[in-house]
Amino acid sequence: MPDPPPNALYRFGRSLSRPVAFLRGSARKSPATLTYIAVFWLLGALTSSLATGPEGELLNRVAVSADSLGTNPAALLLCSFWASGPGGYVGGTLAVLLLGLPCERLLGSGRFLLAGFTGQVAGALLAIGFAFLTSASIGDWSRALVSESYVGPMAFLAAVAAAASARMSTLWRRRLRLTLFTLLVLLALYAGSLSDLMLLGAATAGAFAGPLLDGRRPSLPHRLVTSRREARVLVALVVLASAAGPVIAALSDAAVGPLAVLRYLFTSADVTTPAELAELCNGGASARECAVARLQLRAGPAAFFLAVLPQVLLATFSDGLRRGRRFAWLAAVLLQGTMTLLAAVRIGVVLTGDQARLLPPGAGSSVKLVLPMVVPLAVFALLLMTRGLFPVRAPVGTYRRLALTVAAAALILAAVYLGVALLDRDGFSPQATPALAVADLPDRFLPILEVTSRGPVLVPVSLPAVLAYEGVGLVFWLLACVLLLRSFLIPPRTPAIADEERARELLKAHGGSTMAWMTLWAGNTYWFSPSGNSYVAYRADSGVALTVGEPVGPAAEMPRTVAGFAAFCTANGTTACFYSVDERVRSICAELGFFSLQVAEETVLPLGSLAFKGKKFQDIRTAFNAARKQGIQARWISFPTAPLALTDQIRAISEEWVADKRMPEMGFTLGGLEQLEDPEVRCLLAVDADGTVHAVTSWLPVYRDGRVIGWTLDFMRRRGTGFRLGMDFLIASAALSLQEEGCAFLSLSGAPLARSDARHGDDGGNGGDDAGSPVMDRLLDRLGATLEPVYGFRSLLAFKAKFAPEYVPLYMTYPDPAALPAIANAVTRAYVPDLSLGQGLVLARRIVDRT
Repeated sequence: MPDPPPNALYRFGRSLSRPVAFLRGSARKSPATLTYIAVFWLLGALTSSLATGPEGELLNRVAVSADSLGTNPAALLLCSFWASGPGGYVGGTLAVLLLGLPCERLLGSGRFLLAGFTGQVAGALLAIGFAFLTSASIGDWSRALVSESYVGPMAFLAAVAAAASARMSTLWRRRLRLTLFTLLVLLALYAGSLSDLMLLGAATAGAFAGPLLDGRRPSLPHRLVTSRREARVLVALVVLASAAGPVIAALSDAAVGPLAVLRYLFTSADVTTPAELAELCNGGASARECAVARLQLRAGPAAFFLAVLPQVLLATFSDGLRRGRRFAWLAAVLLQGTMTLLAAVRIGVVLTGDQARLLPPGAGSSVKLVLPMVVPLAVFALLLMTRGLFPVRAPVGTYRRLALTVAAAALILAAVYLGVALLDRDGFSPQATPALAVADLPDRFLPILEVTSRGPVLVPVSLPAVLAYEGVGLVFWLLACVLLLRSFLIPPRTPAIADEERARELLKAHGGSTMAWMTLWAGNTYWFSPSGNSYVAYRADSGVALTVGEPVGPAAEMPRTVAGFAAFCTANGTTACFYSVDERVRSICAELGFFSLQVAEETVLPLGSLAFKGKKFQDIRTAFNAARKQGIQARWISFPTAPLALTDQIRAISEEWVADKRMPEMGFTLGGLEQLEDPEVRCLLAVDADGTVHAVTSWLPVYRDGRVIGWTLDFMRRRGTGFRLGMDFLIASAALSLQEEGCAFLSLSGAPLARSDARHGDDGGNGGDDAGSPVMDRLLDRLGATLEPVYGFRSLLAFKAKFAPEYVPLYMTYPDPAALPAIANAVTRAYVPDLSLGQGLVLARRIVDRT
């Protein structure tokens, strides 16, 4: 079976907007799914199961359970054709349409059915086998599993979704599996029913079956290496999952999972039934306990919201974590730490005192209480360890204004509640008085857990009293959550923003090298010359000031600017290192006694009379012809204002590229998605007639005397299953398009640790006094060879050769060879700030092995 189109899911989603065409296409491309739905409803109607689900003897024949496994193995397959009631039939049908249709298109009908039924059978066997094998260690849970039965299509769908992920790109495969297994593991650990374990087992079987059905061997995932953005998403997902788990358990009256006890430690969503209320109030309970029970009996959505308020706040902060916000990280750490500490205190109270009534029967043992605490502790530790992922700060005053707004809202809502209490005194029990209303006021804004632990001061009776009693807290916290979510969308303002704006003005006025626009990227620090006309952008790390290219400013000031920055570094006890500079700056530094090494090779393509003719440009013409045949065109966009359909594909292509690497994404002079947000950066896309983005490049402006004279290639990504010649096509298209606009040149950027020729005999500058330069040349060559399989710098330089560019060497200059170890560390941390200790050790071992 051929590979599916790279945007199969995108096309499927777009087709939903055309219902008639969608149904016609589904009947042709997904016949098994539609047949399944028809059989699902037909059998339900013929067996009178649509209203109540299968009952009696039919239930014994079609439902999967521990008892039916030996006597009726056919139920392992039949169970997916019935549901437990009308909600199961409607919900199951929607789930089949949303998951089954795209999965069948990815897998094909035969593989779709085989993966679904095989996974369903495997999931049932795994769940029932787990219950029997663990009966000695977790008897309560396993006994509950053995007593349950399962019918429905969800296990089938979990299996096909996991199997279909094997045919997706690396990024979307990881995203789908991460989302799917996070949800299923949460259900298994918190709700813990037989159906939850069956779904988890079916998805696991589907994940292994997917590669087999595609003709490949299944393999366990390698060490997860992601971009900074994806790492934030993963941490946010973990926090969101830890918040959702107790809520899932609270929503299920029959939650028996090993972590279900956390609902009693982190929420108070415990609704009392009328029978329990009558028994409690007529059985000699105190007036306070009876009032608390009445409050729980009438607890509606508002009360449930307050009962799970800490989880709601954690979920809110997870959105800020996804965006890298420092405030969200700090708030999540404080809230998670406080919740964990309070839960530990409650455990201590239960284990040392007579407080077992707060927990369900059998949950008061030390093992069942203490072991689940590993989860919140692990989340707390994860947040502490990933602090560096969340550096984004809101503008000064953002949260001061937010606090004032929230405080004003609290005062207004408090006044509303007091007004209702005083106007409708008989609507409360006991009758509301100013003193009682004021004493009860704080409880309107606190989680129900704090209220029920000490009993309510007032209990609402009338409708207005109930609305005010429950609505005040709900409105307040909803407003607070909305304001928090909005604060995460406010563009950050870093302390260096004023310097960046000043640098931008100087760059546009005087111009700079082809790398000059990179000096405006986040993370740089600026030094301005005494004249105020020039600046140097640099990264300070480990006592080294590593410049981003050469100084920017008038050419006549270049010698004074270089000398001034070197003197500034000396005065501050740091080592000046001019990185990726041309021969002119190298010569100036040599006069100051600096040494130098070539660290990269830049390729420059002159424009004006460029025409891709002749034998040497045969590959370029082949790319143009292939693009024309496939209906692919080059399209200029600005990323910040581009349609979501395009930007979402660009993000997916980039994350897929990063996910396929064994090392983190590089930065410093190599741009990523964040650099595309600049409105002055232009993107050129290879887009086909269906709107599929096959490849993307970004171009940085090169200014001189107030106008753009050229562009520098930065961001390059190609879809793994897209147009193979996408890069050739885009670079050539950009060259011809920008030539028509009157640009003088294109820089195809530098390739770090790569050179067009091996000038090992380079004296390193300074008249050959650098005796260590040949050694460093060899070391850099070996480092480039080591990183070639991962980052492909040498292959990139060889690729650019097909455009017949001019080669410009780029150098690193430094004042003292003894500073090279510190400089190497600074360069590494600048390019790969997220390099882990394990990855660093692996890289160091490879370098040593090649030395």
